[in-house]
Amino acid sequence: MNMAAENEAKENKQNGRKTGPSQDPTSQSVIFNPDFFVRRLKHEHPQVFTELILSNITRLIDLPGDEFAQLTGEADPRLPTAQTSFLRSLNFLKRKDKGVVFGAPLTEEGIAQIYQLIEYLGKNLHVEGLFRVPGHSLRQAALREMLNAGAEIDLETGDFHPNDAATLLKTFLGELPEPLLTHRHYHAHLKIAGLTRFDAQGNPTSAPDKERQIEAFQLLFMLLPPANRSLLKLLLDLLYHTARNQHVNRMSALNLATMVAPHIIWPKHVQASDLQGDVGKLNNGVAFLIKHSQKLFWAPGYVREYARIHFTGSTKSKYDLALCGGSVEATPSYAGGGGATSRHTQLALRELYQQVSSLPDSAKKKKLIRQLAKQVPGTPVSDELNRKPSRTRPFRGIKRGVFGSPGPVEKACSPVGLVTPGPSDTAGRRGKENMSSGRDSSPPKRMCFSPTQETSV
Repeated sequence: MNMAAENEAKENKQNGRKTGPSQDPTSQSVIFNPDFFVRRLKHEHPQVFTELILSNITRLIDLPGDEFAQLTGEADPRLPTAQTSFLRSLNFLKRKDKGVVFGAPLTEEGIAQIYQLIEYLGKNLHVEGLFRVPGHSLRQAALREMLNAGAEIDLETGDFHPNDAATLLKTFLGELPEPLLTHRHYHAHLKIAGLTRFDAQGNPTSAPDKERQIEAFQLLFMLLPPANRSLLKLLLDLLYHTARNQHVNRMSALNLATMVAPHIIWPKHVQASDLQGDVGKLNNGVAFLIKHSQKLFWAPGYVREYARIHFTGSTKSKYDLALCGGSVEATPSYAGGGGATSRHTQLALRELYQQVSSLPDSAKKKKLIRQLAKQVPGTPVSDELNRKPSRTRPFRGIKRGVFGSPGPVEKACSPVGLVTPGPSDTAGRRGKENMSSGRDSSPPKRMCFSPTQETSV
């Protein structure tokens, strides 16, 4: 039996087949971004996008006029500080060096360098005291110099310790000219941290309202600069998985927040005493971000719907109307056991169909929609593409030839099938009945054609 199994495996290998589940290319998952229209709205209509987000943020949290102006950038942020703005800018100029990663404004190139630390730490989540225990200063200095030089570093050689990378990552965040969560959003974070539930009488309680907090953070993070949002997502994802290993590394979400919050949300050059009791709020807020990081970088459902309607111009997707029964799941799967794959594929087709539908009417648009319809068996092409004028001369001639009547063309009916004539139709069709009486004793019934059937005739 073993020999037979080995021979079969060799045969499959020679024939280019693999044992086990089918590797049909159609079974590969199609990546679909549910925030496609949201991102498109942000890039193509930034003012509409910003107004949409701000209106919903102010629905969730109460921002006075000056704090709202700071959030929108119309006013400079008013922050607790221990130094004048002149001294802050002087300190920044002292440590800033052109072309370096540390101390420079956040860029995609800088994120690419720092990602080497994040990736390395993601493989060493078991280290006890990660982000709390400091690394070796000399090793950190050497690692910092290599990152500043734009070098690609192999951190798996054993020359560096995970604590070196974690400490250097915090140093990088702390030396950014502006906190990762930005000065403009500082007051909004404090307000979101204070969102609580209401009792039956509508009075606020001490229980945090997690759903509203998540929704508010989702909206707030959409207003971050792209580089800040990208790095924040990477950082929170790392901290989330670090906290999930707290049984090994002894670092809970709150412990991690206590270590990281001063570097990503505290205003620059302040001490804990300058924050006047907000330290606990900020730490708890960052701990909340870590715990719920997997939900914070998606748009709320109503924002997605608004963006979709903005581009499709209808409350119901045209692609949904085109599918049989209006259900994506009704479409048969291409591969056995590929139900989830089929749904991903249909979602991707839906996105593509919506893009094509938004194009101006043209022959090319009709051709593309027909091609998309062929990708899903049983999906009818829109009537607008197949419909031809129902009052054309050729059709009238054909109809006269079939019924033998030179009279006016009867009104087309939308239902498909045979309709028995009523009493009011008898007089108008007496001529047809006389002509056909020799062939059939029963009175003829009127044919009602759909536009598609008329074309086929």
